[in-house]
Amino acid sequence: MKILAVSDIHGDLGLVKKVEKLIEKENIDLVILAGDQTWFEKMEKGLVGPLTSKPALIIPSNHETESTVKMWEKMYPNLRSIHKKNLKINNVGFFGSGTVDWGFKEDSDQIFKELKNSHEKIKNLKKKIMITHCPPAGSKIELMGFPGSVGIKKAIEKFSPNFLICGHIHEGGGLIEKIHNTQVMNVSRTPTIFEI
Repeated sequence: MKILAVSDIHGDLGLVKKVEKLIEKENIDLVILAGDQTWFEKMEKGLVGPLTSKPALIIPSNHETESTVKMWEKMYPNLRSIHKKNLKINNVGFFGSGTVDWGFKEDSDQIFKELKNSHEKIKNLKKKIMITHCPPAGSKIELMGFPGSVGIKKAIEKFSPNFLICGHIHEGGGLIEKIHNTQVMNVSRTPTIFEI
């Protein structure tokens, strides 16, 4: 399965066009939108639809609410929210949380609980992709002065997904690193293509 993941588009229609072209050119099977599609809920025509020509997964984040994501799901039949949910596609399990960790223990605990609950029904699959908006604690992004989420790091340790797709910290866009057995990919404003 060939996947394109991106986050933090923030209403940038030029970036949407770039991603749309990549989806077609690279024959992508699945698109992952890991949060912050808008800028403070400001709706732009053509912000989501062009990215759903193929099946697409999305999570809410700090710039759009769950209700906005639900509205988009109704508008675009190929789009599905993976927030606090799981999905199996071709023996690959997907699970996620768009909840933002602002550095409080309560945030971290909530994210871990959401990931744990959404992981439960796909836990026996050999291939798994976890989708969050925030990066995990212990990521190289912390060297730039941005703290990661302890709850997401704990989920990596407990559930060992093959990949974690995250964003949120724009300065970390394009950063790919290994944490335990998980390939962590910060796709903030950086369309990233990978296969599983």
